[in-house]
Amino acid sequence: MVKRITTLLLSAALAAALAGCGSGGATSGGDGTITMGFAQVGAESGWRTANTKSVQESAKAAGVELKFSDAQQKQENQIKAIRSYIQQKVDVIAFSPVVESGWDTVLKEAKDARIPVILTDRAVDSKDTSLYRTFLGSDFIEEGKKAGQWLVDQYKDVKDPVNIVELQGTTGSAPANDRKAGFGQVIAADPKFKIIASQTGDFTRAKGKEVMDAFLKANPKIDVLFAHNDDMGLGAIEAIEGAGKVPGEDIKIITIDAVHDGMQALADGKINYIVECSPLLGPQLMDLSKKVVKGEQVPARVVTEETAFTQEQAKQALPSRKY
Repeated sequence: MVKRITTLLLSAALAAALAGCGSGGATSGGDGTITMGFAQVGAESGWRTANTKSVQESAKAAGVELKFSDAQQKQENQIKAIRSYIQQKVDVIAFSPVVESGWDTVLKEAKDARIPVILTDRAVDSKDTSLYRTFLGSDFIEEGKKAGQWLVDQYKDVKDPVNIVELQGTTGSAPANDRKAGFGQVIAADPKFKIIASQTGDFTRAKGKEVMDAFLKANPKIDVLFAHNDDMGLGAIEAIEGAGKVPGEDIKIITIDAVHDGMQALADGKINYIVECSPLLGPQLMDLSKKVVKGEQVPARVVTEETAFTQEQAKQALPSRKY
């Protein structure tokens, strides 16, 4: 009898151990519900607000239980949130990294807890790609190249120097690094294009205005502004108008995102060209989450399809714009 009881106990223990070998840190709820921990960058722009709304609405539609946190653009807040999700044993973690570097330790903790991680919108620079399952987002280098190519095309018959000022996104972030790199690669082929000032505007409208004010005071001749997002560009427009200049005419303006306020400024002639970066990643994120929780293979990189807009194209697109 003792031997039989011992055998039964060992069998039960083995079954329990095998049950714990799933891809997630915790099994989905008894009704099959997936729990996702999502650590958002913050609410620094209209783009980010639309992105958050997309994730929240898509989670609800997909029946995914969402645990949401706002990092307020601070990496330490995101790391704290991710560790909280690990302790709560969520099924999957998704986040948009504030900056590219400094994630290996916390991602290793998630991996050890057998919780799959999905990067959204922004990448990390970790050499160990096993620390996350996939990256869903835009090709930021390509966005910068599109912005640069428009500029090159517009000034192809101009021989005089073209003075450019640049409003960069958050220092160290993937979109700031890559958009700058892509733009720079394209304009480098012609020495007449000169970036005479480049500074971070933290992706915010207020900071964009502040930095553009400083650019205008320090540089009497600015031909072009390249802003890494619409919000900084919109802030810069306020500064340009305050200096008695006409945005879109005295200073050509190129931005990235194509949120509603930016598209309106483009249609109004205050911005000259916008490269799209769609924030509506929620549906794709939920689909990827379900697959990784089930242990299915997913692409290491999922690129969103996007376009760009001239002033006339903005007028046509605005009535049906979702963000």
